[in-house]
Amino acid sequence: RAGPGDPESSLTDYVVFAVVLLLSAAVGFYYAWRSRRQGNSRDFLTGGRKLNALAVSMSLTASYISSVTVLSNPAEVYRYGAIFGYLSISYVIAVVYTSEVFLPVFYRLAINSTYEYLELRFSRATRLLGMLIFFFNLLYTGLVIYAPALALNQVTGMNLWGGIISTATVCTLYCALGGLKAVVWTDVVQIGIMFAGYMSVIIKCVILKGGISTILSDAQEGGRINFVDFDINPLRRHTFWTLVIGGTVGWSAVYGTYQPQVQRYNSCKSIKHARLALFINVLGLACTLTSSVISGLCLYSFYKNCDPWKAGQVSSPDQLLPYLVMDILADHQGLPGLFFAAVYCASLSTVSTSINAMAAVTTEDLIKPRIKLSEKKLLLISKGLSVFFGIVCVAMAGLASLMGHMMQVEGSVNAELSMCSGKHIQERCCCLLESLCGLVTGLAAAVSVSIIGMISPSPPEMTRPLFLSTEGCNFTTGSSFNWTTPLHAVQWHSPSYLYFCVIGGLTSVIVGIIISLLTDFVIREIFFLFKCPFSLSLFPFVFLFLHLSLSLSYPSAMFVPCVTTENKIK
Repeated sequence: RAGPGDPESSLTDYVVFAVVLLLSAAVGFYYAWRSRRQGNSRDFLTGGRKLNALAVSMSLTASYISSVTVLSNPAEVYRYGAIFGYLSISYVIAVVYTSEVFLPVFYRLAINSTYEYLELRFSRATRLLGMLIFFFNLLYTGLVIYAPALALNQVTGMNLWGGIISTATVCTLYCALGGLKAVVWTDVVQIGIMFAGYMSVIIKCVILKGGISTILSDAQEGGRINFVDFDINPLRRHTFWTLVIGGTVGWSAVYGTYQPQVQRYNSCKSIKHARLALFINVLGLACTLTSSVISGLCLYSFYKNCDPWKAGQVSSPDQLLPYLVMDILADHQGLPGLFFAAVYCASLSTVSTSINAMAAVTTEDLIKPRIKLSEKKLLLISKGLSVFFGIVCVAMAGLASLMGHMMQVEGSVNAELSMCSGKHIQERCCCLLESLCGLVTGLAAAVSVSIIGMISPSPPEMTRPLFLSTEGCNFTTGSSFNWTTPLHAVQWHSPSYLYFCVIGGLTSVIVGIIISLLTDFVIREIFFLFKCPFSLSLFPFVFLFLHLSLSLSYPSAMFVPCVTTENKIK
């Protein structure tokens, strides 16, 4: 298999790949030169709030299209069917919800860090805890760098650490030099390359198969057109409900409260542009998901009789799409290089987003509240932090290999992010105790189900992978294959990875509300009991139990003034 990194690879592939990386770096240098006179960190981190809707919408989409999306989503469709396309419904609901609930608040507050809102609404301790949870994002960023480098290394022979270091270096350069403007406009260039990579594979597959109808027919025969699945069992991996409910909660957390997304729409020149950016972004998300689904069906159409993974030709489902590229595009100079450049563009957009966001959070949440510095010094610190986080991302890539399947990890990270979403929507909780209790318990719940899901995955009867055949292979199977995981001896069925964020968010909100009701109840009843010796001496425990039951069943009862109850007893 010839490809970039292989001695037999076409020089054209090297050139295409190198030009993409240089183009990304050039955009960063250009905006660094244009903004060389910017004298404050706010312009560096928010683009001076002068960006237009189209650029921001494309950047929002590009930051979503990570290497996980490009490599893993088609593999999900290949293994579990086109039902994965129901995620498009969750995109629409999440964006509408964000535009009406979260966007007006964050845009009018004009804050650089979403965690600043947590301090305004709850407490400084909640803000710091939310910020620490955000740094879980470093794990995902490491995966985004490591995963494509590993896939391309095993399929094409491209040097593993060469790919990792080149990705991180280019990202760090244009993030540190140009700030958010460089990140946004680089995303605009990169999203075009990403779609070009997808389309090169899809178009070639359609040509070789004699039309899209053949691919759809193969998918139908193989059970991949499986949209009619309304099973409410939360243990099922993909059903209408897990994809729509789990997807909506997860993407509401991402678009509503996740620092990189909020930072982008806050950089628009007006709230109208910010809303427009979100809605245009839905089209980009839909196009991306459609491309993923069609690519997955193309994979199945080509390998329906000889699955490369089951036959041991690839070691992971995430390597299937690169394997297909080398099968059908190796004879076309430059096209394999274009696809691999698209994969790396997906990594660049996500990693640069994370670097810029982490620099913003560190500057706004850790440095500014504690140390008084001039704007010039804050600007230098922001740039230095961009370099620092670029280095950290390379280090985290070394840990990413231990974290399992890409989609599973993405669901786990989104679960941690949903804790902050839970805190943002929990408007009833207004004191330190309930906000911290909700955040901590929600985090504990999300981390627990995520870890259990990794060490004891659900069995095939729950995840329901579709049939894969090796009957048509004309080579010896390289390794045995078994759907069953040995660790499944532990009698635990993990819920769908799409529900991890639902579990974390709901736990956070419910615990916070219960603590809020209980603390309000205790304060009021202490006051009431000391005012009413009769109830204190005769029926304190009965009275407390009844009042607590009423309060939990009808929360509005908690807000009846104590003095009214006291007067009635008198």
